[in-house]
Amino acid sequence: MSTSTAQRPAAGRSQTPPGGGARRRRRRPLLGKNPFGLLLSTPYLIFVLAVFAYPLVFAFWMSFHDYFFAAPGAQVDRPFVGLDNFREVLSDPAIIRSFGNVGIFLLINVPLTVVLSLVLANALNKAVRFRTFLRVSYYVPYVTASVAVVGVWIFLFSGNGLVNEILGPLAPDPPWLINETWAMPTIAIFVTWKGLGFFILLYLAALQNVSEELYEAAATDGAGKIRSFFSVTVPGVRPATVLVLLLSTVTGANLFTEPYLLTGGGGPNGASSSPVLMMYQRGIEQGSPDTAAAIGVILVIGVLILAFIQRKLAGGDES
Repeated sequence: MSTSTAQRPAAGRSQTPPGGGARRRRRRPLLGKNPFGLLLSTPYLIFVLAVFAYPLVFAFWMSFHDYFFAAPGAQVDRPFVGLDNFREVLSDPAIIRSFGNVGIFLLINVPLTVVLSLVLANALNKAVRFRTFLRVSYYVPYVTASVAVVGVWIFLFSGNGLVNEILGPLAPDPPWLINETWAMPTIAIFVTWKGLGFFILLYLAALQNVSEELYEAAATDGAGKIRSFFSVTVPGVRPATVLVLLLSTVTGANLFTEPYLLTGGGGPNGASSSPVLMMYQRGIEQGSPDTAAAIGVILVIGVLILAFIQRKLAGGDES
């Protein structure tokens, strides 16, 4: 056999250099490429699991059992009751009305929030004089505690308040917050006003990513300010719009503080009650946490469905 033939590698034998196969077979690190980053995010992960995930799973379990409060350490039987808690919830007119109330709230609050925050953010983005002052002015109500401003709104919308004095004979009787027709719309306007500053900031951040060249091109084509707004600004901030829709829907569905403070806990006659308020009343005040958990599960499912529909309609997948 010749030397060249002897040195020829055998057929089918890999020509991989020594150690190459081992490098290819080496698995990825268990903690990822940056374990230090994972370490830094661990406290927040623990927070999410403890404050959100565990209560949600526990509430889901409660909704299918005859659960009631007992002394710490007491061993009590909490039997599985299936869908009985959900049947009780769906057959209670007060709870059904609370879901209808929050539906009215969302129909008013969400469109107002999207439209006003986008229009005001666009104006603030173009304004030169007093820009910082106006931005702070819109943001102050958001960071102010609800308890601090509720008294002002009660005064404004009371029978002898400033709003009724301006409207005169057009003012509703009884007044706004004790009127079954106007109680929830008044709360929706209050929540819109209070949270507007946060959503304006979201849109201001989104507007920084809209290129000025697009506005120049629209102006060259003869588009005015209104046409540029709808043809350039609105499509340019679509991801922010999806975020605003989702956040305003989730926060609105969890309405509690405002009706509790403004109308004394859902009055008049339950016209401003919300599902979260009913959860508090049934679970804490009346000692029926299983019923309250069923309300919460229904609310979570409803919000997820509504958020999914909004995302599809607003083009969230494309954004």
